[in-house]
Amino acid sequence: MEDMSHYERLGVDETATFEEIQAAKARLTQEHEGDSRTLEAIEASYDAILMDRLRQRQEGKIKVPDRIRFPERTAEPPPDFAPAAPNPSPNWLQQWIDTPSRADILWPGGLLLGAGLLGMSSPSLALALGVGISIFFLNRKEHKFGRAFLLSLAGLLLGVLLGMALVQAIAPQLAQISLGESSAAALIALLILWLISSFLR
Repeated sequence: MEDMSHYERLGVDETATFEEIQAAKARLTQEHEGDSRTLEAIEASYDAILMDRLRQRQEGKIKVPDRIRFPERTAEPPPDFAPAAPNPSPNWLQQWIDTPSRADILWPGGLLLGAGLLGMSSPSLALALGVGISIFFLNRKEHKFGRAFLLSLAGLLLGVLLGMALVQAIAPQLAQISLGESSAAALIALLILWLISSFLR
């Protein structure tokens, strides 16, 4: 057995596939289970064949299939892979809507809440501060001051109109909690400004 080549020792020829070499090694290992010397020789032959195959691949003597060399080219998605659903919103809407981080929601919210508390005594000052805060946060996102100014102005107008309409509907309840109509309208306008500065860009 000493004069055998590594391929002969495993009982395969030099054109055997990797799977055939592995199967031959497993079969011989099982047959010679108690013979440690033979098992060492089988293991050494197996390692020598693998090293020889690696050297041949590096020298270009063995052609490696593309599916092995470039697995990413033929990689198929796992069976449980579900492609992402297309976004149903149109492109023009995606250009206006932002996906804010927690800080992008909390910072404007906190500052506008402070302006709202100030609005209890001076609604016009609260609205002026609210517009300034809204312009600042909108401009910070896109660096377009004109757009930020127009969105904040539109939010102010919408908020005041909506606030006045709601105040007329709930005027009796406002009197019970000692909140003036202009202060309540300012709070609603500040809420609209918060929505605009947080969720629009």
